Amino acid sequence: MLTREEYAEARRLHSEGWSLSAIARSLGRDRKTVRSYLVGGRTPGVRNSPQDPFGPFVPYCQQRLCDDPHLEATVLLKEIIALGYQGGYSTLTRALRRHRLRPICTQCRYTTPDQDTGDVPADGDELRFTWLKLPAPPPRWGAGSHAHVLVGSLPSGRWRATLAENEDLPQVIEAIDLVLRRLGQTGCCWRFDSSLAAKCQSNGRGEPELLKVARYYGTDISNGRPCRSIPASPVPDPLRPIEDFWWRTIHPDTRLQAAQGSLDHLAAWLDLRHPEIGLPNRAGEVVSGVPDAGNRSLALPPAPFPARIQVARTVSSHDLVPFRGNHYAVSPGLVGAKVEVSWRLDEPCLSICTTRGAVIARHTLAPRGAGRVVSGPGPTITLERTQSRERKDHTPRDGTTRSPLTPSAVAHSHALRS
Repeated sequence: MLTREEYAEARRLHSEGWSLSAIARSLGRDRKTVRSYLVGGRTPGVRNSPQDPFGPFVPYCQQRLCDDPHLEATVLLKEIIALGYQGGYSTLTRALRRHRLRPICTQCRYTTPDQDTGDVPADGDELRFTWLKLPAPPPRWGAGSHAHVLVGSLPSGRWRATLAENEDLPQVIEAIDLVLRRLGQTGCCWRFDSSLAAKCQSNGRGEPELLKVARYYGTDISNGRPCRSIPASPVPDPLRPIEDFWWRTIHPDTRLQAAQGSLDHLAAWLDLRHPEIGLPNRAGEVVSGVPDAGNRSLALPPAPFPARIQVARTVSSHDLVPFRGNHYAVSPGLVGAKVEVSWRLDEPCLSICTTRGAVIARHTLAPRGAGRVVSGPGPTITLERTQSRERKDHTPRDGTTRSPLTPSAVAHSHALRS
């Protein structure tokens, strides 16, 4: 930049016939700088702001990200390089953040913490999940040496729990859905205890499938930030009444369905003892009596997350396959054969398949632990095989989904080329 005094001196020397190079050497400035001031391209004493090389590509990038909020920056970089962009990946990502071009996806229905302001989800929005292993369950449950109970609790003190067959990921997803259905809501943030956190990556975020489940229910998984202090709740820890009261009353002959019913009754009874936490409505369901400060609960989707549960079973001597406290019939002559029970959480029927995937029977799912024998209208062996690829659910698209150019993006690209 030339000051007003330097500009006046440059004008005087130029009127005397000095060359641009001689004027530049006399002032100690670059020749191109002196020339830009003499021809009127710049104003003396005013510093020009640097031009943003990303500016011409803002409309195109904005259109592409409006069409697909999950479009990866690497894909976008490849497209604008073909249109003349000369920057790199980090320059592009900084420009996207500076111009705020990536919109919030409406399908995800959640917002990530703002890194600039440091906002974190309020503790009143958290729903905490805890695994509880109880020793020596009734043998008829088929749970092995320990019974698995998933407990979901809100900061207000309300909690619900459900029995699970094991801690495999599909069983965890089913247990999470059952807990949410019993609570009738979900928080804006999930937090898991140490045993469930073992299923997460080292960076604190949930593994891809578990994070996908959270987004399906319109929430997010806590990324390991320390919790803020929470006022002491008038309700004791939900694990204590489950261990000290409910589990001691389970008889070795208690059915799984009866045990789950008594666990639900215990949770509702504790809500009645603390009116500030929950009150029963006319339908007998317990609802919150005094809403939590800052609690932004979200409605549940109509159907569970479409996870598929697959367990190995052996056909009994009566041509029956046990599953969840019920027995399902198969064709005669398969006694002792190894089969696989497959059931998707959002479907009302289950399939019994061979170890190679051929469907040999399909029945309507009976209530869990009802002790029914489901025979159906004569199951027959078929050559139909289960599909290797499940149908897509309604979760948001990830970066691997194809995102072709829309007509609006094509128009912006033509404008850049011209």
